[in-house]
This record gives sequence, C-alpha cells and structure tokens, in this order.
Amino acid sequence: KICGMRTAEHALVAAAAGANLLGFILAPSRRQITPAEARAIGQAVRAAHGSNAPQLVGVFVNETAAHMRAIAAECALDAVQLSGDEPPTLADELADMTLIKAIRFDGSAAEQGWLAGSWPHVRLMVDAHLPGTYGGAGVVADWERSAALAQQRPILLAGGLSPENVGMAIAQVRPWGVDVSSGVETDGVKDSAKIRAFVAAARAAEREFPPFTNG
Repeated sequence: KICGMRTAEHALVAAAAGANLLGFILAPSRRQITPAEARAIGQAVRAAHGSNAPQLVGVFVNETAAHMRAIAAECALDAVQLSGDEPPTLADELADMTLIKAIRFDGSAAEQGWLAGSWPHVRLMVDAHLPGTYGGAGVVADWERSAALAQQRPILLAGGLSPENVGMAIAQVRPWGVDVSSGVETDGVKDSAKIRAFVAAARAAEREFPPFTNG
C-alpha cells in the first residue's frame, strides 16, 4: 500500500509499479486531500487500469461510521482505514465494508478489543507507537511483536518502511502486506523513483519470504 497519495501522477506511477492498495488521507494531516480530490485520483487510476486497478483506501481518524460511509460512497473507496482510537464496536457498525484498523501496541483498552476480536472484514495494520501522532511519522514499528501477530492472523506492516528496509521487514515479520508513505517521499513529496523501488523490493522479498499461511 502506497499511502498519502495526493496527485493522479503519483497514483498512476504506483499502480503501474504494481501496488495493490493506494491510500488517501482524509483526516487532518499534511497529506490530507479532499474527498473530491480522492475521487478524481481514483477515477484516473481506474480509467487507466480497469479491473486491474489497485484498491482505494480512505484513511480516517476518530470519525463516525455515518461520516466514513458517506465519504466512502462519494470517493468510491474499496476500503476504509481506521487510524485513530476507534472502538471495536465500529467493526459491527461497518460490517458491510472492508476495514483496515491501525494498531500500535499502545496497551489501550480499545486496541486490546481489536486484538481480541476477529472479524472477516477487518485486517489489522501494525504501525509505530509515537504518542501524539496517527501515522506518517517515519518511525519503525515493533517488528518482533508484529512477527508474533503475523503468525496468528494476516497483518499489514507500516511504520518507517522504505525501499532500503522493506525487504528486511518482510523477511522478519512475514506480513500479508506493507504500507509506506514518508519512505517514498523526497522533501515531503512523493517520489516516483522511490515508489517503483519500494514496490520492486517488496515484491522480491515476498517471493522469498511469503506471508504466514494463517488465512
């Protein structure tokens, strides 16, 4: 997943490189875009790639189910990512949608609920625990705990990944997928060469270290 897409140009680069997921930040962030911008980028990618287009993920922080449902419809999103302190009850409120829930091993009651539960439409994404932030900080997550979780259920691994370390991360954690944002940027802007290098490195590592076969 290449997250924090802000232009059709970079989204098309990521799609052509073979990214499976593209993330749009629809929460307060320096990478935030409007639903209209996300919709336009998504339309450009789908026009170019048709049924082979990456899935489109909207990233939200502590929003209501109704708000996320409305934006998901407006942007024609394939999935919704919950990157805040959302309660596990949201899994039931959004049972008809594909969800990605960011966890950070922060010990919170809500997070324990997400870890204890199991919903077919929810995939957990492990990010770095950095108090006061909700992702995109470029800090590496806890790979050891991530690897233990990956043996129990499919996970996405985020946090401080780059073209240089994603191969090592995949070898150690064996995740279902990886997520990058700042690691494919130069001076805060997406970098086409880094996007291509990241996807290539992730694909190469996946062939050698496939995800754990835990469903």
